[in-house]
Amino acid sequence: MNIALRRLARHGYVPLMLLGLNGIGIALAAANAPKPWLLLVLAVAIATSFAVERVIPYEPSWNGTKADSVRDRVHAVVNETLILVSVAVIPLLAAIVPAPGLWPGDWAFPLQVVLAVLIADAGITVVHLASHKFGVLWRFHAVHHSVTRFYGLNGLMKHPLHQTAEMAAGVAPLILIGLPVDVAAALALAVAIQLLLQHSNADYRVGPLKYVLALNEGHRFHHLKWAGVGDVNFGLFTLLWDHLLRTYSYDPRRRFTSEQLGMAAHPDYPVDYLDQLIEPFRRHDLTRDPSGRTQ
Repeated sequence: MNIALRRLARHGYVPLMLLGLNGIGIALAAANAPKPWLLLVLAVAIATSFAVERVIPYEPSWNGTKADSVRDRVHAVVNETLILVSVAVIPLLAAIVPAPGLWPGDWAFPLQVVLAVLIADAGITVVHLASHKFGVLWRFHAVHHSVTRFYGLNGLMKHPLHQTAEMAAGVAPLILIGLPVDVAAALALAVAIQLLLQHSNADYRVGPLKYVLALNEGHRFHHLKWAGVGDVNFGLFTLLWDHLLRTYSYDPRRRFTSEQLGMAAHPDYPVDYLDQLIEPFRRHDLTRDPSGRTQ
């Protein structure tokens, strides 16, 4: 394959997604464009993700289906719909819970989106960390950790109740201080793009930013299947909270394979979509490690 194309993909993919497509989304949201335009940007992001994973795959075998493609697409549609619904109900919630007018509406629109991202990142990180500490939450979060390959759609491969809990934790503080709907729309797109990048099978490069941004190099450590070892790098957008909470982990020498991912305690975790929805409600031994993993 053309070396120049691979080099372009390796160093240009993340700027294209984080700055380019998010930038287009921010411009559309600021102009109060119809929401289908943001969905079009998301479709371009998904197509770009799949294309780059084939140009510069981290692990070529992960580009092949493992009888999970249809299931993951259902997860993606359901959970992305939940994200969009959370944006749609903001005006209703704002009417029920009057905001104290703390939102900096006089800031430049891109800065408002950055602020929303940082606040949402804190709330989502807290729920994510708690999901590895408390058995009840882990039951629902385990759906996400059942994956044994990394690729873009893994980011939305979540139980819808857990997805709702994470988004609620991220968005609720914003609503309480008066988050505008247009900023929320840009935030929703940013979440989807970040999940694509964070779980990408693309062997891209971001230099020293890998220590700050919650991208795939660091997030692979989070999906290691052994107790304690994988309870690291919880951030969605950034690794700032992980550095503060001492849950950050990175080793450039580590190479990941499917045998290292998933849950050691549940190698036979259900793979069908409906079975994954039901699994958290089945009886489990909550006396063991809430992470559901073994050494």
